[in-house]
Amino acid sequence: MATDGFEETELTEPVRALRDAKAQVDVISNKTGQIQAFRHHDKSITVNVDRSLDQVQPNEYDAVLLPGGALNTDTLRAEPKVKSFLQQMQQAGKPFAVICHAPWLLISADLVKGRTLTSYYTIQDDIRNAGGHWIERDVIVDRNWVTSRQPDDIPVFNQEMLNLFAQMAPATSGSR
Repeated sequence: MATDGFEETELTEPVRALRDAKAQVDVISNKTGQIQAFRHHDKSITVNVDRSLDQVQPNEYDAVLLPGGALNTDTLRAEPKVKSFLQQMQQAGKPFAVICHAPWLLISADLVKGRTLTSYYTIQDDIRNAGGHWIERDVIVDRNWVTSRQPDDIPVFNQEMLNLFAQMAPATSGSR
């Protein structure tokens, strides 16, 4: 799930890892068409949106990947449909892979209290203020969540994401 302003490698590299593992992946956004990636502060590529938030239901998916990018996550966290989607995914116990600034989405969806996670260092106070336990580490797995800090951590993030998603995958799945 992403929109304009996502950090390029935080979406493209995990999606590639998932597709290499034969997962079906949809890029979901608050808009249709394409979304603009950034490499830190500079525009980079665009990515095609597969489905908009208006076209999806949480029960259609087995897991969720939330890439960072401050603009991306700050925009999505204000979307009631994003909050509802994430709350329903969490209530169903589905796995989450969340990197960089994306924990802002979990904070806005009121999901962080009592959880241990990491993120980009600039949002550690937000996590703590939301009742989460923030740790400076390249990756943290807490129950159905894997969180990571930044693009440098993507190799270990991808590995832990694939492990978690495989461990929690339904035995037979017609969803994505």
